[in-house]
Amino acid sequence: MSTTETITSTAKPIVTATESAIRELKRLFDKDKPDADGVRLGVKGGGCSGLSYLIEFGKQREGDHVVECDGVRFLMDRKSSIYLKGIQLDYKEGLKGKGFVFQNPNATSTCGCGESFSV
Repeated sequence: MSTTETITSTAKPIVTATESAIRELKRLFDKDKPDADGVRLGVKGGGCSGLSYLIEFGKQREGDHVVECDGVRFLMDRKSSIYLKGIQLDYKEGLKGKGFVFQNPNATSTCGCGESFSV
């Protein structure tokens, strides 16, 4: 019996993504054609503020929370999903570079680069 949980549109999603993030993820997926089931989001200890974000293409694992957003599947382990609940993933381009940006309503502080946070 699989404990994989798929979040449907009737429940509040753990994660949402902007159009620009979806567009960039699809572009990267099409370009790299990874052997992946989706985009793995997670957190790990470290960084300036205590926790760092992870984003990578990955395989679905038993127990993962799975959220589909405009054709992109986001995969999160149970522990990470606690810290990611309500997060919005964005993709920005500008003078200081380009990259994915996590907008986390649970963060009590973030570092200047936006790649780590604390709760």
